[in-house]
Amino acid sequence: MPDAPAPAAPQPLSAPQKALRKLGLVRPIDLALHLPLRYEDETRLTPLAEAARTMGSEPVQFEATVVHQEVAYRPRRQLLVTVEDGGERCLLRFFNFYPSQLKQMAVGARLRFRGELRGGLGPPGRPKGQGAPLGGSGSRAAQERGGPLFGLTMMHPTVHAAGGALPGALTPVYPTVAQLPQAYLRKAVLAGLAQADLSATVPDEFSSQIDALRAWDLRRSLTFLHHPAADVTLGALQDHSHPAWQRLKAEELLAQQLSQHQARAERARLRAPALHAARGGLPEQLLAALPFQLTGAQRRVGEEIAHDLARTQPMHRLLQGDVGSGKTVVAALAACVAIDAGWQCALMAPTEILAEQHFAKLAQWLAPLLAARGQQVAWLTGSQKKKERAPMLAAIESGAAALVIGTHAVIQAQVQFARLGLAIIDEQHRFGVAQRLALRQKAGGLPPPPLGEGRGGGAAVHEVTTAGPHPNLGAGGETPPPFRPSPCALAQAEPRPSAPEGEGATAEPHLLMMSATPIPRTLAMSYYADLDVSTLDELPPGRTPVVTKLLAEHRRDELIERLRAQIAEGRQAYWVCPLIEESEALDLRHASQTHEELCAALPEATIGLLHARLPPAEKKAVMADFVAGRIDVLVSTTVIEVGVDVPNASVMVIEHAERFGLSQLHQLRGRVGRGAAASACVLLYSVPEGGRLGETARARLKAMLETSDGFEIARRDLDIRGPGEFLGARQSGDALLRFADLAEDSALLQWARAAAPQMLARHPDLAARHVERWLGARADYLKA
Repeated sequence: MPDAPAPAAPQPLSAPQKALRKLGLVRPIDLALHLPLRYEDETRLTPLAEAARTMGSEPVQFEATVVHQEVAYRPRRQLLVTVEDGGERCLLRFFNFYPSQLKQMAVGARLRFRGELRGGLGPPGRPKGQGAPLGGSGSRAAQERGGPLFGLTMMHPTVHAAGGALPGALTPVYPTVAQLPQAYLRKAVLAGLAQADLSATVPDEFSSQIDALRAWDLRRSLTFLHHPAADVTLGALQDHSHPAWQRLKAEELLAQQLSQHQARAERARLRAPALHAARGGLPEQLLAALPFQLTGAQRRVGEEIAHDLARTQPMHRLLQGDVGSGKTVVAALAACVAIDAGWQCALMAPTEILAEQHFAKLAQWLAPLLAARGQQVAWLTGSQKKKERAPMLAAIESGAAALVIGTHAVIQAQVQFARLGLAIIDEQHRFGVAQRLALRQKAGGLPPPPLGEGRGGGAAVHEVTTAGPHPNLGAGGETPPPFRPSPCALAQAEPRPSAPEGEGATAEPHLLMMSATPIPRTLAMSYYADLDVSTLDELPPGRTPVVTKLLAEHRRDELIERLRAQIAEGRQAYWVCPLIEESEALDLRHASQTHEELCAALPEATIGLLHARLPPAEKKAVMADFVAGRIDVLVSTTVIEVGVDVPNASVMVIEHAERFGLSQLHQLRGRVGRGAAASACVLLYSVPEGGRLGETARARLKAMLETSDGFEIARRDLDIRGPGEFLGARQSGDALLRFADLAEDSALLQWARAAAPQMLARHPDLAARHVERWLGARADYLKA
């Protein structure tokens, strides 16, 4: 019998197909929901003379005949094409062009052009055989109408053959990436729209509550938005006020709320160890050893965390506080509770410098206390050599490493915990969702899922025997203990019977996420309904306010002189640059160049250089020298954005401040003002060739000048960037809300909040279909 033919190998993806996947456009519904960024009106032709009279910022479309073509080489290589229509001439400029375009726009060709019409200077000189400069004052129509005496120009217009039928609808322009042309994407979206299941998933009892939902179902709304009629006002489409947009925004918000309710129900089925510390245990020992008193906010937040850790439902809490509010000591006390209860704690930070800062501080506080118990603090990073790493991995697997601190290396498959009870993620918005989920999968030594997958299962967690008679954690004395819940809180902390033990209950560590980028209340309510938020709203005593100054690049020498005076007084400074070395794409000062300039300008000072490409040992040595005061000015990239603590540093200079995000500027400013000396943050900005900073850059710099309150900074940052990018969702290319706006669509958000629990209770199948349609894999964002 002949062998069966081998299955055909899958065809490799074409470049446009790979680009579609890069955009996350995999399912037909993904394509159907990929809505236009803007629209172009190609439904009408305007005579060139009329377009010249009404010239504005809107693109125009006209047909004309090519009367001249040449390739000029000064001031740069460009294709110049002169076209004529009804006695009016226009010069077309193409800086990037192909040989095929030279053939297409040959003299005598009648073509259709579309672009933005401007008054221009025309080309130098006169082409052979013509009596006036191209499109210039020789144009009779230009002189009669009093239009631009120097002619009309158009840069890089779209070009098609003349005489073809005009489209009957506005032409959509979609968000795209390289190697995905608009024509290909339009066909793919049309196919997706035809194939997608767009049947109703919102029952009439809910959709009838909003007028727009009654009149416009999903299919009608999507068809309209992909191909709006020519008579529709562009304004209603662009500002998302059209009823079709209202339908999409309402359905998206409903999917988000349904997903959060599902996440809460899923979390209620999970089990984590109930963590209690004994009287006189590690938390009290740490408090006694600390050289400072906790603030009231730290004590309050400590109680909230202790309350969560005492329950068998996994804690899922965000600890947010402004730069320097003392999050690290709260995390240390939470780690002490877990360790005292016989479990391990893992702390993951986004950069090696930040992880090392945590390790130095926590090891200083905890290593002596753990040594007395026969335990240690372990350190894991990607740059470790095998001989350093092996004993750490063994200590983690045996349980001898009670606290594990590191970077992404903590979630690698070979890291096996004996009993992971608490996971702490610092600067959580800097990690992708898959990385946060992977750390949560480390309970009980279970291997994490491949990055990108959702939550997996795990063994049931057995009852934890605590070392002490009760869960009180605080120390006695006059200062209120931070980790001693009230009797009422203890009563509430008893495990709730939200799911049976054993079958259906999966193991997961408690999760504490920390962020120095505060999340505005409206955002926390909408995105983090499944996340409890604790806020440190009080700075420790001794922090001095930082004065923020805005300085133009031409005053650089003046700034260096002020820096010289600070160094003479024994102070240190940071000088942060956006790039490590020269870039062809960006005309910015880079760290290496600035380091050379400062070495020449300040020969009496020691200037250090720190960036991400330095070998780990060299980075460590540079930071150690700066902390010890052996370096006066540290020139750095944003590698020092978070976690670096040098009290003697009193000046922060941020080069090209207009290039940085608002939260990043605020984080960098937080590196100074940590000692008793008056501190300053100087925002050094450079005006581009156009002579004016962009609106977004101006808004960021204005916010930095007007406030140093991290929560107000966060509110303004949300206004500038929008929620998806603000929350770090763009790390995986997906904004959490694509269509709805939390500020503008508050009425729809209220409707979605009210409808979601009712829909889950009465129509669970429709609710599941609705979430799958709108979120797909993005639902994990709401669980991480």
